[in-house]
Amino acid sequence: MVILDLVEKLSATAEGDTVTLPITTPAQAALAASWCRRTGNTLITADDTSITIRRGRPPDPITALPPERRPGARLWLYTNFDCNLACDYCCARSSPQTARRALGVDRVREIAKAAPAAGVLEILLTGGEPFILPDLDEIVSACTAALPTTLLTNGMLFRGHRLQVLQAMPRDRLTLQISLDSATPDLHDSHRGKGTWAKAVAGIRIALGEGFTVRVAATLTTDDRHEEHELRTFLDSLGITRENQVVRPLAHEGAADDGLELTVQTLIPEVTITADGVYWHPVGADDDEQLVTRNVFPLDAAIDLVRERFRSFRNTADSAALAFPCA
Repeated sequence: MVILDLVEKLSATAEGDTVTLPITTPAQAALAASWCRRTGNTLITADDTSITIRRGRPPDPITALPPERRPGARLWLYTNFDCNLACDYCCARSSPQTARRALGVDRVREIAKAAPAAGVLEILLTGGEPFILPDLDEIVSACTAALPTTLLTNGMLFRGHRLQVLQAMPRDRLTLQISLDSATPDLHDSHRGKGTWAKAVAGIRIALGEGFTVRVAATLTTDDRHEEHELRTFLDSLGITRENQVVRPLAHEGAADDGLELTVQTLIPEVTITADGVYWHPVGADDDEQLVTRNVFPLDAAIDLVRERFRSFRNTADSAALAFPCA
């Protein structure tokens, strides 16, 4: 009887609309679910008293996104977790005392080789501070040989041997993303350490002088629009184009005591690989709730798993995803 009622109700319903029918037993819900699978309709909810069914299948939420925002288009690699700084809002809880947990050049090479066929359009290297690593040159070389690459850094280590490593890096397929949170030292230094603002600005100038494309990313810890305006004006003066100025809100992850609450239900995934596995998003790469799988390979299968989970979340929720800007 439930199936007959469903056929009658749905036949008078437009594609994408829903109907709700009463039920009296769990078996009726199971029967309706089986019927939906066979007929191309979608069971939305079922409880002890009713079922709600959408006529037809929901649209693929991935195809609704711009190509560059689709899960897997940008692949984040946490090269390591240790850092020369201990920023008080670091989403990865990085510091000089943090265990390295290096991804390793061999694994990076394997990932980079597989990335284009898996649909990846860009690789982003982050940490921790990648310039701490002795094999960063090999890591960057492997990634840029495969795809355009962005290397995130605090820009404070461009001297001596590390400056030579920087100078040897390719300019045509590499973007350097350097962190700077304010137009003057006080706010930046209050979160990242005394003297770090001046060193970061010096790093930006060195990178620009070496001919690199430089993107500057700021984490805003206040809602002060004047602060953002002053920062952008300062970055303009350094020669950082507006398209390479990334201003993002504070995320309540890692070491941060407050900020936006970001979950797999609200974040558009940006596939992220660490030494521990595949994560939903780079802001949650130290959050067990965002671990998708510990199996990095085959890479295309890992990325497909993230995509399928995203479809599942979006097809069972009416709320829009939050596009949290990482880069």
